[in-house]
Amino acid sequence: MEKSKPNLKKYLFILIGTSTIGCSSSQIKDYAGETPALVMETYFNGTLDAYGIFQDRSGLVKKRFTCVIKASWKDGVGTLDEDFTYSDGTKSRRIWTIKKTTQNNYIGTASDVIGEAHGEVSGNALRWKYTLALNVDGKIYHVAFDDWMYLMNDKVMLNRSRMSKFGFHLGDVILSFQKR
Repeated sequence: MEKSKPNLKKYLFILIGTSTIGCSSSQIKDYAGETPALVMETYFNGTLDAYGIFQDRSGLVKKRFTCVIKASWKDGVGTLDEDFTYSDGTKSRRIWTIKKTTQNNYIGTASDVIGEAHGEVSGNALRWKYTLALNVDGKIYHVAFDDWMYLMNDKVMLNRSRMSKFGFHLGDVILSFQKR
């Protein structure tokens, strides 16, 4: 008796169907009515403490870190001076320069950001998209970041960053910001 062959078309249809279901994503405009309203120049002004983790795509926490951010604005330009300390004892620094381009849109640059970061604010949310040059064991990788930040109150903001390369999910960075 001959074994029946799987119906390849059927499985391909199921695979494509289930993968497109997961492709829909929220849009920044979905948060337009959420409060408190995020004003970048207000929240990112002064000193903030951040606590975060990096999870690989399986959800395993690979690294923990803290960050002290000294933020200020002058003549419509923001500076975020970030000092990171990682769980393995290493340290790094990133200095962002942020400019408001329209009422709800911003561009940002930093020495390890490839090109410009593009951000949009709506309601209590900020979405940043950029490519970061990440040093992993002495080798530089260009990794796409899709950051979503949510203002919880005048002191606390939560952040989830999805990291990918060539469209493949690498992991996530989860952060909480606490304004002093």
